[in-house]
Parts: sequence; C-alpha cells; structure tokens
Amino acid sequence: MTNDTSRAHIGVVGLAVMGSNIARNFARHGHVVAVYNRSPEKTRALLAEHGDEGEFRPAETIEEFVASLERPRRALIMVQAGPATDAVIGQLADAMEPGDIIIDGGNSLYTDTIRREREIRARGLHFVGAGISGGEEGALNGPAIMPGGTAEAYASLGPLLESVSAHVDGTPCCAHIGADGAGHFVKMVHNGIEYADMQVIGEAYQLLRDAAGLEPAEIAGIFREWNTGDLDSYLVEITAEVLAQTDAATGRPLVDVILDAAGQKGTGRWTAKAALDLGIPVTGIGEAVFARALSSALDQRAAARELPAGRLGEAPADRDAFVEQVRRALYASKIVAYSQGFDEINAGAAEYGWDIDRGALATIWRGGCIIRARFLDRIKDAYDRDPALPALLLDDYFRAQVADCLDAWREVVVTATRLGIPTPVFASTLAYYDGLRAERLPAALIQGQRDYFGAHTYRRVDREGSFHTLWGDDRSEVEA
Repeated sequence: MTNDTSRAHIGVVGLAVMGSNIARNFARHGHVVAVYNRSPEKTRALLAEHGDEGEFRPAETIEEFVASLERPRRALIMVQAGPATDAVIGQLADAMEPGDIIIDGGNSLYTDTIRREREIRARGLHFVGAGISGGEEGALNGPAIMPGGTAEAYASLGPLLESVSAHVDGTPCCAHIGADGAGHFVKMVHNGIEYADMQVIGEAYQLLRDAAGLEPAEIAGIFREWNTGDLDSYLVEITAEVLAQTDAATGRPLVDVILDAAGQKGTGRWTAKAALDLGIPVTGIGEAVFARALSSALDQRAAARELPAGRLGEAPADRDAFVEQVRRALYASKIVAYSQGFDEINAGAAEYGWDIDRGALATIWRGGCIIRARFLDRIKDAYDRDPALPALLLDDYFRAQVADCLDAWREVVVTATRLGIPTPVFASTLAYYDGLRAERLPAALIQGQRDYFGAHTYRRVDREGSFHTLWGDDRSEVEA
C-alpha cells in the first residue's frame, strides 16, 4: 500500500526483477520506498502484487519521484549498465539539489563509476557506485553490498543498506569500500573470482565423470559430502542440486541435456582486462573466462572434434583415492584463485588511492553473495593477523592448507593431462603457485632476448643499474 503522509526514506529507479526485489526488501524492513520505472506498468504491477509488504510511494515521472524523497534524497538506480544508467543519472541530477545521493546498484564498469562520481560531485551531489551480489534471491532476502563514494554519503546511506543486506553472526554484509569506483571495482573482482570458482568446480565434475566414471547422481552425493567440510559454500551446495536433477522430458540427468556453452555478462572479462592493466597475474580467473569463450565456440569445436588426441593413459585404478585427490586439488585451486583476486584488489587500491580493508571484504562476502563460503572466515582471520599480508598464500593457515593438498593437486593435473581432460584452472593455478615459489624464472632469458632485438636493457643480480649488451658489435656490456 502507499503512504501519503511521509516522505520516502529511499527510492528505487528501475523495477525489473532485481530492482523490484530490492525495493520490496527495503519495504519489508520498515523503510518507506519511492518507486519509479520508465514503463508505469511495472510500477503498477509491483504495487498490485507486493504492495502489502510495506509502504511504497509510486511515481510516474522522475520529478514526482524526487519530490517524494526525504532529504538528503537517496535514489538507487537498478537499470541496465551503460547508456541507460547515464541517462537516468542525468535525469535525477537535473531534479535533485546539493547534498542528495545517487546510487548506481548495477554492474557498472568501475572506470565509468569514477567518471560519473567526478561529474556528479562537480554538481554538488554525491554519487555512490554500489556493487550488489546475490542475484534475484539476494536482492529480496539480503544481498552482499559493496558501496563506494564519500564517507559523508555512506553516513547517510549506510544504515539503510546495512539493514537490508545479509547478516552473518549479527554482522551486516555491507561496508563502505572506498572512494569513487572502489565499490564497483571490488564487485567486479568478486565476479571474476566467481568465474574461477565455478570453472574449477566444473573441472572437478568432469574429472569425476570422465576419469572416475561416476554418474551425475553419484557426483551430487560427493559434492554434498564435500559441502560439509572445507569446501562448504553456496556454489558447491547448488552444484549438488543441479547434478541431482532429472530432466522431466527425457528422464536423463539435467546436466546431460543442457548445452555445454557457458554465457557471460562481462564482469569476468573486465576483471582479466583490469588485471592486465595493473600487471597482476589472475591466471585462475583468466582461464575461467577463456574456458567460457571456448565452450561457446560451438562451430569451431564441432569442426575440431576429430583432432588427434595422442596416446592417452588409463583411468585411475583406485576411484575413491582419486575422488579425494580431486577434492584437495579443488580446494587448493580455489585458494589460489581467491589469493589472486585479493592481489588485484590490493593493486587497484594502490593505483586509484582507495583505502580498502581486505579483511572487511571477506566479512562482506560471507553471506548474501554467490561466492559465500566457510573459508572466507579464514581469509578474514589472515588479514586480521596481518593487514599488509603480501599474498593470501603466505598466511600460515593457507600455506599449510595448500601444502596438505599439493601432492594430490599435482597428481590430478598429471592424470587430467594423461587422459586428455581439459583442466585449465587446475593447471594454471598450479603453474602460478610454482612460479610464485620458484627461486629463478625464465624471465632472465626473456630480458636477454628483449635486449638483443630491441635494446630494452636488463638489470643484474650483482649490482645496481640498467645494462645493455652490444650484441651487434663486440658484445661488451655498457651501463644504460
């Protein structure tokens, strides 16, 4: 129902499923919510179906919407990222007054958020880019929320967001992330980690199916068992549900009738691109993105079906032992992927001047979001022990966990290679781990090559400075 005697505490623009669900979430928590959609039919549908869940203030124009909000006005945009978001921001800014707050709750590219915050700040308004994770269910029942923007804006907006976020052990899964684009940057990396997490689970499934010869229903039981231990997470939980599902039309396992071409909306690609720009190796995330791209190259895959496989090995003789090896490899790869994601967040914070508390991020991600998992408590503990931890893998707990999994991890990658089963995230995260711990890498040779063909110079291990060898002359060395 509507309330005509009080102004709305917050407004939501864009009433597709995500927008309508988060508007309902605010209303269920006792907030008066202004609602506006470009197509009034969606506003009327929301009120007709869910108007009894709280107090809503419907509006048919942006001006009416803004006028219904208490000051400072808080307007949450839930529309498609890109030009549509810019258009709504412009309309709101024209109708608002200094001190009001515009919040973008979509999956916007963080550089767009940096630009928008700068432009809106110049007009005397606050702009908050808020990453919201948890999908449709999270929006309604409690998402993880990662807002950027100014501390002043968060002082006004934060209590509202915290009230509707997920809570774990009484702590809201919402906190101020940092200035301008910090919230959307962190949400982007969160989604990149999600890509890696989903891919490595998929690789574990394929190994259990193709190497161990297990059926989907059997694998569902294995994932349910894994979900009671270190791998306890939302993604492992729903994996078991998907694998246990039977297709009503054919009687076959549902996973066998789903086309094996994975879609993506761009945040994983953005994570990989940003990591390249920052010079941070996020190999697990990158390979997960490429794996989705390869899966969708259906014509190319069909044409390549008869490519030679070479001499393949035998399936593991001890199936139970192999299942345990896959579990350990999955856990180790997951740890590396998260470690790489936190490295990217750290590098982004340094590049853009954001003061991001990595331990607080682990707290936010414990509930509401897609990558929620038991071991996020361990990540929080690691950063509580050392807020400047150079890499998550260097924490004593995670060092010991990976060490415990290492032999199994290597054996799984070898087995997959021997059987011709693609495991890009298992293999790339192991290669990253070995590269990180190596005393010497072939980069010394690469620097020599670069100096040879391009006079790019090199540094030495025994003295300071940059040097160049006169390759085309007498091959003497000169200081650059």
